[in-house]
Amino acid sequence: MIDGTSRSIPATSTQPQPQRPSTGVDACTAAPEAHPRPAGKDSYTISEVVAFTGLTAHTLRWYERIGLMPHVDRSHTGQRRFSNRDLDWLVFVGKLRLTGMPVADMVRYAELLRVGESTFEERQELLESTRRDVITRIAELHDTLAVLDHKIEYYAGARRAPERHSA
Repeated sequence: MIDGTSRSIPATSTQPQPQRPSTGVDACTAAPEAHPRPAGKDSYTISEVVAFTGLTAHTLRWYERIGLMPHVDRSHTGQRRFSNRDLDWLVFVGKLRLTGMPVADMVRYAELLRVGESTFEERQELLESTRRDVITRIAELHDTLAVLDHKIEYYAGARRAPERHSA
């Protein structure tokens, strides 16, 4: 949860949803699971962050170069030292990537975040715009899923009654 916000996404379709094992947690409103981090540790090398996040070292350096990563501390030898806050930020950036938000908008959001509270309204609009795009994509995916389900049912029915399709 970045910026202290958490929102649930309303259902946009009455299509039946695939059944998943219940964990007892609403994934839309629950805080994201934290990466496993050693208790009391708040300084990580780039290789540790690669292991935690699945991102490459090249991607992490690129994020820093384009301004998507906030200032990353350095050791006395110049090696990057990431904090738990940096890891939380990377989780959030990963979520933004999944939304399809353009990198330029992610960088703009990061810039606004660094400016401070005076940018709340602009950050909110960026996130709301992205949310609208996600809802549209979800609706498109629901429609696509319905088409796939229809085709799957058709083929399953054709296998059960092959005499209907004989020449």
